[in-house]
Amino acid sequence: MCIPKETLGMKLARSNSPFIAPQTFAIFYALTGNLKFQALLKQLVVFASGSGTNFQSIIDAAERGDISASVAGLITNKPDIGAIDRAKKHNIHFRVINPTEYTSEDEFAEALIKQLQKWGSDLIALAGYLKKIPSAVIREYPNRILNIHPALLPKYGGKGFYGMNVHRAVINAAEAESGCSVHIVTEAFDEGPIIGQTKVAVQSDDTPEMLAKRILSEEHTLYPIAIQNHLKSL
Repeated sequence: MCIPKETLGMKLARSNSPFIAPQTFAIFYALTGNLKFQALLKQLVVFASGSGTNFQSIIDAAERGDISASVAGLITNKPDIGAIDRAKKHNIHFRVINPTEYTSEDEFAEALIKQLQKWGSDLIALAGYLKKIPSAVIREYPNRILNIHPALLPKYGGKGFYGMNVHRAVINAAEAESGCSVHIVTEAFDEGPIIGQTKVAVQSDDTPEMLAKRILSEEHTLYPIAIQNHLKSL
């Protein structure tokens, strides 16, 4: 009698491990195209307002299997941005939800929550999203919203500290180092628990643009790692 070789799916089915390496998910899906198996992955939704380079780093990490999640969708407040182009290229759902189109924050929050529920969101990653997340959304997804900030929090965080404003302030203060931080989003702006940081030296001849470029490169490495580490705790 011929006994078939044990398939990867069979090995996973009998596994008692509480955590399966994300690379295993990626390999299995790539080989089989099994949508039911893909559904076992956590569902990750990204919020972005710009070109989407951090969004791309998350997509790439998910496709490599470095993140044990499927990128379920993109939410943005702008219709004509690079992040949407990236979503289209990778066949990722996207939705434009602009707060200016709603009469109140409660209505805006309701629209966000409905979309997040539709995609079965397990974790939300803010990647250059320039709108404040409504309190109702934060309460609906406690400990499940992450943000990456281009500074070493708690320094240079809070209202007004975004983009070049951050790097300009760091250079003006003659700081020796800056960097990037990943933190859990709470109702206190940029004050949630920090789950990852990378330091970047500030050079004597740095401009805000030069410093921003080096920090952004580190963001692309740090964010997927922090996301994966946080997924393990959910």
